Amino acid sequence: MNENTLGIIAGVLTSISMIPQLIKVIKEKNVDDISLVMLLVLISGLSLWVWYGFKKDELPIILSNAFAVLVNISLLICYMIYKK
Repeated sequence: MNENTLGIIAGVLTSISMIPQLIKVIKEKNVDDISLVMLLVLISGLSLWVWYGFKKDELPIILSNAFAVLVNISLLICYMIYKK
């Protein structure tokens, strides 16, 4: 398996890991068990990975982490909407 394929597979798996949580939050409209600090730290770290990917010109790093940023920003938006 070549490096790019390995990177893309790893990136897809880690990027989709938060989708079940996002779906649960949207269905239940409940974010009581979500940590705002965790979300902010995660989005910051993923954003830095995207920047790193651009600096290294590594498409798998850029794409997987950019997707993960979007998923987690969606979760953050849900957090702001549904927080009681």
